[in-house]
Amino acid sequence: MPLLTYIAMFAIGVLAGTLGGFVGIGGGIVLIPALTLLFGYDQRSAQGMSLAVLLLPIGFLSFWQYWKNPEVHSPGMSQLSLIVAGLIALGFFLGGYLGGKGANAIHDINTLRRCFAVFLACVSVYLFFRK
Repeated sequence: MPLLTYIAMFAIGVLAGTLGGFVGIGGGIVLIPALTLLFGYDQRSAQGMSLAVLLLPIGFLSFWQYWKNPEVHSPGMSQLSLIVAGLIALGFFLGGYLGGKGANAIHDINTLRRCFAVFLACVSVYLFFRK
Protein backbone atom coordinates (compact mmCIF):
# COMPACT_ATOMS: atom_id res chain seq x y z
CA MET A 1 0.00 0.00 0.00
CA PRO A 2 1.31 3.50 -0.79
CA LEU A 3 2.35 5.78 2.08
CA LEU A 4 -0.42 8.23 1.17
CA THR A 5 -3.02 5.48 1.72
CA TYR A 6 -1.62 4.82 5.19
CA ILE A 7 -1.70 8.53 5.97
CA ALA A 8 -5.32 8.78 4.74
CA MET A 9 -6.34 5.80 6.88
CA PHE A 10 -4.66 7.39 9.91
CA ALA A 11 -6.50 10.67 9.21
CA ILE A 12 -9.83 8.84 9.02
CA GLY A 13 -8.96 7.20 12.35
CA VAL A 14 -8.31 10.62 13.87
CA LEU A 15 -11.63 11.92 12.51
CA ALA A 16 -13.58 8.89 13.74
CA GLY A 17 -11.87 8.99 17.12
CA THR A 18 -12.53 12.70 17.51
CA LEU A 19 -16.20 12.28 16.60
CA GLY A 20 -16.43 9.20 18.81
CA GLY A 21 -15.07 11.08 21.79
CA PHE A 22 -16.96 14.28 21.04
CA VAL A 23 -20.46 13.06 20.19
CA GLY A 24 -20.32 9.28 20.63
CA ILE A 25 -20.19 8.30 16.95
CA GLY A 26 -17.37 7.17 14.75
CA GLY A 27 -17.43 3.55 13.64
CA GLY A 28 -20.69 3.23 11.79
CA ILE A 29 -21.00 6.81 10.67
CA VAL A 30 -17.39 7.53 9.64
CA LEU A 31 -15.24 4.41 9.41
CA ILE A 32 -17.52 2.08 7.48
CA PRO A 33 -18.44 4.58 4.75
CA ALA A 34 -14.80 5.70 4.47
CA LEU A 35 -13.49 2.16 4.19
CA THR A 36 -16.06 1.18 1.56
CA LEU A 37 -16.08 4.40 -0.49
CA LEU A 38 -12.45 5.49 -0.27
CA PHE A 39 -10.52 2.24 0.18
CA GLY A 40 -12.64 -0.35 -1.63
CA TYR A 41 -13.47 -2.60 1.34
CA ASP A 42 -16.63 -4.64 0.98
CA GLN A 43 -19.38 -4.04 3.55
CA ARG A 44 -18.58 -7.05 5.73
CA SER A 45 -14.85 -6.32 5.81
CA ALA A 46 -15.48 -2.66 6.65
CA GLN A 47 -17.82 -3.58 9.50
CA GLY A 48 -15.27 -6.04 10.88
CA MET A 49 -12.47 -3.48 10.61
CA SER A 50 -14.61 -0.87 12.36
CA LEU A 51 -15.24 -3.22 15.26
CA ALA A 52 -11.55 -4.12 15.52
CA VAL A 53 -10.61 -0.44 15.60
CA LEU A 54 -13.15 0.41 18.30
CA LEU A 55 -12.20 -2.33 20.75
CA LEU A 56 -9.89 -0.35 23.00
CA PRO A 57 -9.12 3.23 22.00
CA ILE A 58 -12.62 4.65 21.73
CA GLY A 59 -14.07 2.75 24.64
CA PHE A 60 -11.38 3.31 27.21
CA LEU A 61 -9.79 6.63 26.30
CA SER A 62 -13.07 8.42 25.59
CA PHE A 63 -14.58 7.09 28.81
CA TRP A 64 -11.50 8.21 30.74
CA GLN A 65 -11.86 11.78 29.46
CA TYR A 66 -15.50 11.89 30.53
CA TRP A 67 -14.71 10.30 33.89
CA LYS A 68 -12.04 12.90 34.67
CA ASN A 69 -14.62 15.69 34.32
CA PRO A 70 -16.38 16.09 37.71
CA GLU A 71 -19.43 17.61 36.00
CA VAL A 72 -19.93 14.36 34.07
CA HIS A 73 -19.47 11.68 36.71
CA SER A 74 -20.72 13.48 39.76
CA PRO A 75 -23.50 12.62 40.49
CA GLY A 76 -24.35 11.28 37.01
CA MET A 77 -21.72 8.54 37.08
CA SER A 78 -22.44 7.14 40.50
CA GLN A 79 -21.63 3.58 41.45
CA LEU A 80 -25.12 2.65 40.26
CA SER A 81 -24.39 4.20 36.86
CA LEU A 82 -21.23 2.11 36.55
CA ILE A 83 -23.24 -1.02 37.36
CA VAL A 84 -25.76 -0.05 34.67
CA ALA A 85 -22.88 0.57 32.23
CA GLY A 86 -21.48 -2.86 33.10
CA LEU A 87 -24.82 -4.55 32.48
CA ILE A 88 -25.21 -2.75 29.17
CA ALA A 89 -21.62 -3.73 28.26
CA LEU A 90 -22.41 -7.39 28.94
CA GLY A 91 -25.47 -7.10 26.73
CA PHE A 92 -23.39 -5.31 24.11
CA PHE A 93 -20.85 -8.13 24.27
CA LEU A 94 -23.54 -10.73 23.61
CA GLY A 95 -25.25 -8.54 21.02
CA GLY A 96 -21.95 -7.99 19.21
CA TYR A 97 -21.50 -11.74 18.95
CA LEU A 98 -25.06 -12.25 17.70
CA GLY A 99 -24.85 -9.30 15.29
CA GLY A 100 -21.53 -10.48 13.86
CA LYS A 101 -22.92 -13.97 13.43
CA GLY A 102 -26.02 -12.57 11.72
CA ALA A 103 -24.00 -10.31 9.40
CA ASN A 104 -21.83 -13.23 8.35
CA ALA A 105 -24.95 -15.34 7.69
CA ILE A 106 -26.09 -12.84 5.03
CA HIS A 107 -24.36 -14.18 1.94
CA ASP A 108 -25.33 -11.38 -0.45
CA ILE A 109 -23.04 -8.46 0.35
CA ASN A 110 -25.48 -6.04 -1.32
CA THR A 111 -28.19 -7.03 1.17
CA LEU A 112 -25.84 -6.30 4.06
CA ARG A 113 -24.89 -2.94 2.54
CA ARG A 114 -28.57 -2.07 2.05
CA CYS A 115 -29.39 -2.99 5.67
CA PHE A 116 -26.62 -0.63 6.77
CA ALA A 117 -27.94 2.14 4.50
CA VAL A 118 -31.50 1.75 5.83
CA PHE A 119 -30.19 1.94 9.40
CA LEU A 120 -28.28 5.17 8.63
CA ALA A 121 -31.31 6.65 6.87
CA CYS A 122 -33.58 5.87 9.84
CA VAL A 123 -31.14 7.47 12.26
CA SER A 124 -30.85 10.51 10.00
CA VAL A 125 -34.62 10.97 9.72
CA TYR A 126 -35.05 10.56 13.47
CA LEU A 127 -32.35 13.11 14.26
CA PHE A 128 -33.65 15.55 11.67
CA PHE A 129 -37.24 15.57 12.97
CA ARG A 130 -36.53 15.16 16.69
CA LYS A 131 -37.60 18.15 18.75
